[in-house]
Amino acid sequence: MSPESLIDIFREALSVIVLIVSAIILPGLFIGLIVAVFQAATSINEQTLSFLPRLLVTLFALMFLGHWLVQTMMDFFFEMVNLIPQVIG
Repeated sequence: MSPESLIDIFREALSVIVLIVSAIILPGLFIGLIVAVFQAATSINEQTLSFLPRLLVTLFALMFLGHWLVQTMMDFFFEMVNLIPQVIG
């Protein structure tokens, strides 16, 4: 197995990780930004005000995107299992 093919496998693994993490994190970041703008506009400096909306949006993102996230991880895992003979031999 050449080093270039291992780098391709590593690159694909990183792209799957970035895709899955961004699908979970980005909605919470957008809600956090909206709450921060609201807090700045109304001069409310409560730290716990932004926690609950971000938590709920993250949970909803996991709930609605969970099937797709698991399917993406399973596809990558099956692809890696199929590549085992090529990596070893």
